[in-house]
Amino acid sequence: MTDNNALRRILQESKTIAMVGLSANWYRPSYFAAKYLLDKGFAVIPVNPNYEEVLGQKCYPDLDAIDEPVDVVDLFQRSEAIPQFVEPAIRIGAKVLWMQLEVINEEAASAARAGGLEVVMDRCMKIEYARLFGGLNWAGVNTGIISAKRPKLVP
Repeated sequence: MTDNNALRRILQESKTIAMVGLSANWYRPSYFAAKYLLDKGFAVIPVNPNYEEVLGQKCYPDLDAIDEPVDVVDLFQRSEAIPQFVEPAIRIGAKVLWMQLEVINEEAASAARAGGLEVVMDRCMKIEYARLFGGLNWAGVNTGIISAKRPKLVP
């Protein structure tokens, strides 16, 4: 399990995130997380062969097609699919292999660590950023709608 200090360091040092499985559908968790991270100043590189662009960002069919440095490979994939992304993540020089909530693959994590990557499993970058740097309220999202301020009464 990755401790808070390590998560904070990863999120502070990382600037570019390759999101594998990022969907262009606004209601998908990957879209919501990517939009949030873009709004927080991260560069998000969509990796999904089904799209040419997501959230205004050029989409790549796979990790090897990315033509710029990547800090984090963020995987929105099923646990059993994770091993296929370890070698490409190492090849492109990523520093961190991040598996989203409920995504756990110890075998892939061991291979990634052996290849020099830090590994985060069963965590959401959006939630961890909000939790560690502010912006996570009691409902889990900062919508700006829920407030302690009393509403103005309109006559």
